[in-house]
Amino acid sequence: MRNDFSVVFGFTQRHAKIWIDNPQRRPNGAAAPSPGQVTEGNGALGGMAIRRWRGQKQNIKYSNMAQSLSKVYLHVVFHIKTTSPKIKEEHLERMHSYIGQLVNNTGCKVIRVGGMPDHVHVVCTLSREVTIAHLVEELKRNSSRWVKTLDEGYKWFAWQNGYAVFSVSQSVIDKTVTYVNNQREHHAKVSFQDEYLQLLKLYGIEYDERYVFSD
Repeated sequence: MRNDFSVVFGFTQRHAKIWIDNPQRRPNGAAAPSPGQVTEGNGALGGMAIRRWRGQKQNIKYSNMAQSLSKVYLHVVFHIKTTSPKIKEEHLERMHSYIGQLVNNTGCKVIRVGGMPDHVHVVCTLSREVTIAHLVEELKRNSSRWVKTLDEGYKWFAWQNGYAVFSVSQSVIDKTVTYVNNQREHHAKVSFQDEYLQLLKLYGIEYDERYVFSD
């Protein structure tokens, strides 16, 4: 490729010198512009850019923050009602898979769904166009209806009204997924009640002991 193409994003002469003298600060593959190719501008972001291609000059406007981007990891937990039948072992994996589909249907992205016959853990990313309340409502409402189609014994199946949602750091997302994968081993030693209270305390969430486990 000929080395006669450069784009300068509103650089001042000072910005250009930094760019020329420090190749690591240039865009990938970009050649350093000569001082003559640089005009006064409004700084490195926004403003007017000058594009030079084979000696022809064209003014192009660039807008700041043209995209809305986000990546928010969530760990969602909810439990069946005290009067509800538990999910049978033969249906557990299918239910987790179905809840994962429901997550994706909302525009969020499922990472892992797991849990035990009486509760569910969901690890996912939150769509910037969906609220947490809407996400959980969709998961609980649709999965409850679906479970009832599996067996007549699920006639009175229902999730509790409440739920918990915890933010997860990028640095511990793999650890969180492993935690969900190891639910069976974990609950051989720890009850759901103890697990839930540990999570609430870990995140510093205040709760009322009179209602935290009520339907």
